[in-house]
Order: sequence, then structure tokens, then C-alpha cells
Amino acid sequence: MLPALILILCILCPLYSQEDTAQGEGIAALEEDFFDDDIFLMEGEGLTVTVSPETTQQMKTVTKEEIDAVHAPDLASLLQETLDLGVTSYGGYGSQTDINMRGFDSERIAFLIDGVPANSPLSGEFDISMIDLNNIERIEVIYGGSDTKYNVSGALGGVINIITIKKQKPGWRLGGSVTNTSALPGVYREKDGSKGSPHFEDLLDTQNAAFFAGFGAEKFSLSANLFANRAGNHFLYRDTIFEKTRRKEGSEVWDTGASVSFVRNLPDDYSKLIVSTDFYYGDKNIPTSGYSSMAGKQNDISLRQNIMLDMPRVFRDDLATEASVSYSWQDLGYDPPAGSGSLHDQHSITAINRWSWYMMEKLTFRSGWDYRFNYLDSTENGLRSRHEGGVYLTAEYQPHKTFLIIPSVKAVFSGPGSAEPVVAVPKLGFLWNVNDSLSLKNNYFRSFKHPDFEDLYWAGGGAYGNPDLRPEDGWGGDLGAAYRFKKNWNIEGVFFTQWTNDSIHWYGAGGVWKPQNVGEAIFFGINAKAGGDIPLPKGPFKKIGLSLSYQYLLSYLLSYGYTYDSDKRIPYMPTHSIGASVSLHWGAANRENEGSLLISGHYESLRYAETANITALDPCFLLNITVNQHINKNISAFAVGRNILNTSYESFNDYPMPGLTITIGMRVNYEGIGVP
Repeated sequence: MLPALILILCILCPLYSQEDTAQGEGIAALEEDFFDDDIFLMEGEGLTVTVSPETTQQMKTVTKEEIDAVHAPDLASLLQETLDLGVTSYGGYGSQTDINMRGFDSERIAFLIDGVPANSPLSGEFDISMIDLNNIERIEVIYGGSDTKYNVSGALGGVINIITIKKQKPGWRLGGSVTNTSALPGVYREKDGSKGSPHFEDLLDTQNAAFFAGFGAEKFSLSANLFANRAGNHFLYRDTIFEKTRRKEGSEVWDTGASVSFVRNLPDDYSKLIVSTDFYYGDKNIPTSGYSSMAGKQNDISLRQNIMLDMPRVFRDDLATEASVSYSWQDLGYDPPAGSGSLHDQHSITAINRWSWYMMEKLTFRSGWDYRFNYLDSTENGLRSRHEGGVYLTAEYQPHKTFLIIPSVKAVFSGPGSAEPVVAVPKLGFLWNVNDSLSLKNNYFRSFKHPDFEDLYWAGGGAYGNPDLRPEDGWGGDLGAAYRFKKNWNIEGVFFTQWTNDSIHWYGAGGVWKPQNVGEAIFFGINAKAGGDIPLPKGPFKKIGLSLSYQYLLSYLLSYGYTYDSDKRIPYMPTHSIGASVSLHWGAANRENEGSLLISGHYESLRYAETANITALDPCFLLNITVNQHINKNISAFAVGRNILNTSYESFNDYPMPGLTITIGMRVNYEGIGVP
């Protein structure tokens, strides 16, 4: 009866958010848990956006310092170079790109911006181009479908929450950065077989400019960011069919974006009102496969606005809540190389309310609801709309100060016409801190995802949607351990398994393509990572950082009549992925002469391009080197060499990736004392 009353309270009460109230002694927190939960106890601000509550899930965090040090061109590159996530890309900057987690692509990963779902209702994907990395405070990555922190739908492979910069520290700040990326010019072969001379303008292939400004006071803060890119995406690659060197053409990109956020403390001095908005425009050439010079044209315009109320105490000291209301609009126009163009106008309104009730020292209830209305006006899909969302209840029970149990259930609903209007999605997690060095985590979960508009309603180009599709469904679990030794060293291992059924796949018959619920697969895998720092008390260097990660993913495709004996793998998911990095840091703590050298490598084994596992993409190894140097406390310079071995490879079949590129840039950051 008590959980039901709490659930009703969550639905009827107004929307807000939390800073924290004490939970008693709680679980003995490790100084820096290698699962990267920021802390085990809720100490700080916010239910979900500004702090990580205790969790049983495998979770990683990319910090602001890491983002600034890597100088990645986009979100996918950042996550690959910091967390060794898999990436499937059609080419250079601005190309269609998927991020892969535990064998699932971007359509089956829940992307959030400040805790608000951001996947496209049209395709289920997430456009990484519209994210300005300069506007990110940190990124939280939750692996698997066991998410009890945000409780969003569609997270089969995991959750990636992009937390944008919020309240500024007191005073003002002003700065920006400029970069140039050079591709390697050289002799190549034209399509007609003639020899092409080196294009030395490729040394000025891609430029980026970013500007930021902020002001923080005792009661409020304001920040703004602006960026612009010009990417030629001209690079040499090896044509594997004719064994010729070619030059990539037809994939030029111009884009720009801006964001503004405002934070205001409310009169109680605990609560905050957070308002943010961002805009993106992209003018992109979309190349066809192979070395064809034909290219389509794509124009992207998007706008996102969000209002969040963050209340650490509401009605009583042991009750906290947060709420957000957001509106997003995306207009996607595409003109193919041949045939008529198409236009897709997408609108989404999302409301989210999350609550925490610290009922007693050993028991906390977390609950909430989310609602999303999607409206689509599309050339190929027509006029479509859908209501979706859900309500959840999570209990955090601590029978002993070292042990935590988190059961959770969410009722997911979708609008009229859905095959399953309401579905229960349960989860169960355990956390045991054996001692100050060792922690164990265990999760069991159901994963669930509704079909996208394209899957249901597409009609054009010989392809037709299927309005009778069932949602994608599945079950999974994981077991992990993290061990800390000598304070600076950590080792982590997670075994995971997941079964998915009714996965949606498009296939052709008689010249007509149509999606069907024919996908069934099972995944087994291991994630392992070890790393730490070696302090250097003497000499010019401060420390050396070492990191090594490995993922083993064994997938069995059980669709199309395949069985375990058929031994078919999920397309584009490598069995082995290895990442390693070495970093060297020097200089004084005041940044006067501070600098760093980072050498990182990423290896992926053989991948298959289709379900029949006939076309194979060769293994690839990418080696990157990054140098950062502070000239003084306000100005820094950097240089990045990506794919310095000039490896010729394809991330997606018949779409070559860039070889060696060199990025050089400078960043300026001025800070001053403001008026309180």
C-alpha cells in the first residue's frame, strides 16, 4: 500500500529537483570508485543531473578536464578516445555516426541532455554533430539496460547523459579556441584512372572556432557558447576493390551552433531554476558509397529549450524533487543525388518529474514519471503523432552499512494504436562494499523499446514501414567487481549477458524493403579496465598515467533461421576491442607552464557488414598523440595527431575513414572577480 501511495503522490505533486539530505552513515564510500559513480552517497546537488546517486550499475564519467585535454572533433571521437566505446561512421566530420555499447547501436542507446531524452522520434538515432563539446560539464555513461537512475525507455545497450555547463563559479570568464586540421596530401587516381596531383589545400582541410562567456554571482549565473566548423573532409584512402589510392570528395560540411544557460537561486537558497536553450544548423554534403563523386545534400536545423526546477527540500526535509519541461524541434531536409528531395519536421515536448523520499536511515524511495509528445510532418512518413512515457518506483534498501539492494519497476506506456499500450519493465540491483578496497555489483533487468516512426510508417523509394511491428524486448544481467589498491590504482571487471527478441530489421524481397520483428540475438561479454597514476615527486614531471581496457563480445544472431551452430555475429560489432593510453604531466599547479602528453591506441577485431557474415571489415588499430601546453595561466596551445600510422580502414562498409590528420590549435580563457 505504501509504494502505491508514493506513486500517486509523484503523479499529483508539482515538478521539481533535489540537492541532498543526509541518509545517515550510508555505505562507506570509496575515495574514487572505479565504476565512476561520482559518490556512493548523495552529497551535492540534484537528483540526477548534478550528482550521481548510489547505484549498482556499471557507470563511467567523462570529466570536463578530460574533454578539454582530448580536443576531440565530436562526441563519438571523444567517447572512443576516453572510454574506448565502439564507433561506426560513414566518414569524416558531420557524417552519420553510431556509438555502440554492449553490441547495440545508437538507436538502442538512450541519449539524454541534462536528463532529458534526445533520441530522434523519426529514426531513433542521435545526431552527434549538434553537441558543442565546449558546452559539456561532464558525460555519464551507464552500461546495459539496468538504468535505475534516469529510468528512461529504449536503453537496451545503455544510457549516455550529456550534462551541459550549469552554474558558473563567482566572477566572469571569457575565452575561445581556434583549430585547424590538416589531411595528408598526395598523388591519387581519379575515377577515370588519370593521375591526380597533390591538393596542398588539404593542409587547411578543417577549421573550428569556438567562443564562450560566463558570469557567476551569489544568486545567479549566466553562460553562453558559440561554435562554427568548416570541414572539407578531403583525404586520401585506399580503394580496396581496384587497389588504387583515391581522394575523398563530396562530403563537405559547414555547421554552427549556439547555447545559453541561466541559473537562478530561489528565495529559499536551496532551490534553483535552470533555463537553457541551444541552436544548431548544418549544411552537409552526403557522399554515396565507394569512390563515386555523387553526393546528396542535407540541411539540419534544430532548436532545444529546457526549463528545470531543482528543489532539495519540498514540503519537508526528507523529501526532494526535480522537474523539467523541454521542447525540441528538428527540421531535416535531404536532396539525394537523383530523384526528389524529402523534408522531415519533428517536434517533441517532454515533461519529467523525479522524487526522492528519505523515509528512514536504511530506506529511500525514488519515483517519478515522464511524458513525451512527438509530432512529425514528413515527406515519406506523413503527418504522425504519438504520446509515450511511463511511471516508475525504485526502493534503495540498506540492510547493512556495506550492502545495498535496489529493486525498481517502470510502467511504460505508448499512445493509441500501439501493439502493447502498457508494459512493466522491472530491474533489480545489488551493491556490496566488501571492504574499503573491493566492491561487487550485480544487476538483472528487462529492456524495452517502441518502434520508431520510420519503422512504422515510411513509404518511399521502394521501402515501406510496418504499422504492425511489436516493440523490441529483452532480458539481461551483469556481475562486476572493482578493486582499489595503493590508493592510485584500480582494476575493474564486468561480465554481462543479454537476450533480445523482436528486434526490428529491414530486409528486401522482390525489390521491396520492409521492417519485420525478425531479430533475435543473445550476447555474452566481458568489460575489463585497469589503470592508475604514478606520482613523480622529483624532476620536471608530476605524474604518469596508465590505462588499459578490453572488451570481449560474443554475439549469436538467432534470426533468419540461424541457430547457435550457425555461429553468426551481429553486424559491425567486433569480438575484441582493446584500448590503451599513457599520459605524462608536467608543470606547476598554477598552470603557468603546465602541460601533458597523451598517447592512446584503440584496436577492433574483424567485423561483419551484414547478417550473413559474408562481407568482413578488416581489423584496425588507431594510434593518437595529443600534446597540451599552457603558455601562461590564460593561454594554452595544443596539437593532436590522429591515426598517426595512417591506417587505411572502413568503419562502415564501402565508406572509407580518414588517414593521418594533424590538428593544431590555441585556447584562451580569461577569468575575473565579479560583483557578488
